[in-house]
This record gives sequence, structure tokens and C-alpha cells, in this order.
Amino acid sequence: MAHSYILVSKKQRHDVLYQRLASSLQGQWHLITDKTQLSLEKLTAINPKYIFIPHWSDKIADEITERFACIMFHMTDLPYGRGGSPLQNLIVRGHEDTQLSAFRCNEQLDAGPIYGKLLLSLAGTATEIFNRADLLVGQLIFDIIQHDIEPIPQVGQVTTFTRRLAEQSNITNLDKLSDVYDYIRMLDADGYPNAFLNSGEFILTFTDAVHDEEQVSAQVIFKRNAKQKNETGILQ
Repeated sequence: MAHSYILVSKKQRHDVLYQRLASSLQGQWHLITDKTQLSLEKLTAINPKYIFIPHWSDKIADEITERFACIMFHMTDLPYGRGGSPLQNLIVRGHEDTQLSAFRCNEQLDAGPIYGKLLLSLAGTATEIFNRADLLVGQLIFDIIQHDIEPIPQVGQVTTFTRRLAEQSNITNLDKLSDVYDYIRMLDADGYPNAFLNSGEFILTFTDAVHDEEQVSAQVIFKRNAKQKNETGILQ
């Protein structure tokens, strides 16, 4: 009897990953994109061997993680870098590459046993890095299913990252061109607050950065600063 598998993600880019997995690996595949679908009742009806979660921002109920093998993917060499905004936290710390870790979800944040890790370059924009990571996610899923891998406990010193806030995308106080470039590229992806400057009347946001020895060039968008408006909507 063929096993059932579930891919869980709100990101549209993972539709391609789902199609690739469903066409290349035997079994009944299901895609969940909404948290209302991630219920114990629905999962029990499917009875998956594995639930793969390449991206999910909502807490998964303990009753689900205790009953099913929920496998998440984190862009650090766990236990280093548990927590939020791993890509950005790695780049601001000067990392040029990382490990993409596949681990079983449990009651502690990013603390479950490891199924496998693959080397991931942090070059390029956030979008480019995520696209490379998706290919590695597919490879890890293939290995886990084909080789029936048993996860092993995390080993090493725990380091925890804090989720970065939108205001930390402000590049006003940066004094190195390399830092300006890193901030722009690490936030250059759908769903992320782009690097910005506040000129008072305008907010300038930056994407598509290119860095050479003497300058950083980028695409810039000017928007009216909503905080400069009074109650009538007129800029002060």
C-alpha cells in the first residue's frame, strides 16, 4: 500500500516543489496552503507518513506534532541559529554559506532531531537564496523518503536568533557599502520589508542591488511617508 505525504506551505513558489515531488516520488501527495486545513481531523483522515513543512508561520498544534512526523526546514546549522529571520540574521553576521537543516518539529522551537543537512550558499538576493533552498528541500525530502532516515538529536551549543522587525530594514545609519548591499539583497524577496531610507516626506525602498568596489547601485521606489500626514491626509 502506497504511503501518503503532505506538503504544507503558504508560499506560492512551493507549488512547483509540490508538483515535482508528486510526479517523482511514489505515494499519495496532498498540498495544504491554509491553516484551517491543518487540523487533526483532516490529517487523521489522510494518515500521512510524513508532513513536510518548507514554510509555515503559524504554530502547529502539539496534538499534531506528537501524532505525526512533521518535518520542518531551517536555514541554519542547527542548533546554531534557532529562531526567527535566519537568512537575514546569518547575513548580518557575515556568513557566506549555511546548512539547510531538516528536523522533526516538537514542542520546542527548532529543537527537534535532525534528518539531514545540506550546504546552502547565501550569495545573491533573498529570492535567489530561497530558490536554491527549495531545490535542497526537495533533495532532503527525496532522501528522507527513499532511505527511511531516522532523525538524530541535535548536538552542539544552542544559539538563538531573534525575529527581525521591519524598522531594522532602515539603512540610514550604515557606514559600509558592503553592509548597504547586504541589507538590500537580504530583504529582496516577496513578503519582506525592503531596505529603506526615510527622507521625511518620502520613504525610499531599495531592490536589485549591485555592488562593486566603489558603489552600490539599486532600483529605488519613492513613496509618500504616511506618518507625515495629518488627519486630513495632507503632508505636514
